[in-house]
Amino acid sequence: MRILLPTGRITEEAVRKAATGFDATVTVTGELASFLTPYQLKSLITEESYDLVITSGMCTASFHQVEEETGVPIYRGPRHAADLRMILDILDTIELSRDIPADDLLSSIRKKEAIGQVKRLEDEAACEFTIRGVKIGGGSRMKVLAEIMDAHHEPDIRERVIRYFSYGADIVDLGFGFDATPDDVRRVFAEVADLPGPLAADTQNPDLIRASLPRADLILSLHTGNIREAGKDVAQAGAAAVIVPHDNSLGEAITAATKAGVSRMIADPLLQPAGSGLVGSLAGFSDFGCPLFFGAGNVTELIDADSIGVNALLAAMAHELHASIIFCSEHSDKTRGAVREMRRATEMMLLTGQRPYPKDLGIDLFSIKEKRRRREPPLEYTSVIEADQMPDEIRYDPRGNFRIGIEDGWIVAVRNGTAVRGRRWQDVLYTLLKDDMVSLLDHAGYLGRELYKAELAIRFDRSFEQDGPF
Repeated sequence: MRILLPTGRITEEAVRKAATGFDATVTVTGELASFLTPYQLKSLITEESYDLVITSGMCTASFHQVEEETGVPIYRGPRHAADLRMILDILDTIELSRDIPADDLLSSIRKKEAIGQVKRLEDEAACEFTIRGVKIGGGSRMKVLAEIMDAHHEPDIRERVIRYFSYGADIVDLGFGFDATPDDVRRVFAEVADLPGPLAADTQNPDLIRASLPRADLILSLHTGNIREAGKDVAQAGAAAVIVPHDNSLGEAITAATKAGVSRMIADPLLQPAGSGLVGSLAGFSDFGCPLFFGAGNVTELIDADSIGVNALLAAMAHELHASIIFCSEHSDKTRGAVREMRRATEMMLLTGQRPYPKDLGIDLFSIKEKRRRREPPLEYTSVIEADQMPDEIRYDPRGNFRIGIEDGWIVAVRNGTAVRGRRWQDVLYTLLKDDMVSLLDHAGYLGRELYKAELAIRFDRSFEQDGPF
């Protein structure tokens, strides 16, 4: 199979090295590979006979017409020349795309395969019991329990429960504080009673436990202080229960719950926050003869660090301890997205299987940092112009200024009561320029900067402030 590899001068050496051992022609078409034009490529193809062409993934031109005219398949290679060898080595096993860069395509394929494997493993796994059809324990995936604190004060509890399920929660936990009444509990569960997913009631008050039982599938928590009053009610309702230590040990509480008739139990040895006994509390996660509950939420909430990495590490700890349910919450702004993060972390742990480490799985929890830095050729130039400082005095565009913000995943630019909105910053900017709403180049540059900041804020679930730092 003869391959044409058009490239730029600055990446020529890397491309030639990657092509070693293949029947490939490396041709320099200019300074940068991304500047390749359809006319140039057609000329190269007609000079000799090729079975396929792999262009740089950085190319923005469309080569569909060239392919139609020459009959030679033209595919997008990786964005970076350093990744070309990896693509050439597996060329016989994958079908490249004419529009998607090969590294993106490969990542997408691996992710799709990983997600499919997660589903297969879960479908085939044996479990200790189920909660409303959700497998608990055994070889099944560790399940994510997402808490809604003070559910009786939530203005739209139904919407929030649905949202948590859509984020990947396997069980949604409705918490009730000391000011909650049995009527509050009944009202809240009535609002979500028809939802198909498992729901938990988070209270140790026997009256509130009983009020939740017509719909609650799981009770958090039973202990020797409330089992005598509420244990039989839980057992008769057929609900599962998380068992915690109280005045007596966890083992004694499990024995008491068993005597009360509770058949589906999850033992919670009580994970402590970092700095307050986290490491020591891990020793309490031993075999209690039933699935284990890992309360990661308190750790994540009580540390000022990005939750995504904290949750990944906590899920790994829970996996090593053979926990069956992992608890998480989104009580504060800093833990927004924790449910999604924890769901992905549990999927990673399931895929770890017999691997020594949870890496190279096809799915990951990278957000800002890169798994592998790209080594681009150095810039080349012969002279330098030092940038002038932009004047502090603002020059207003005669066409008018825009207020930029974000709403429900949209980037919005507003002027004189009219909003231009889009999902991508470049689409909004293009519309502003196309409709002749901008007259100054520096204003166009400013808008591009602010619109891109708005897109980043949406992508990373952060707040946005026009003219403020990202």
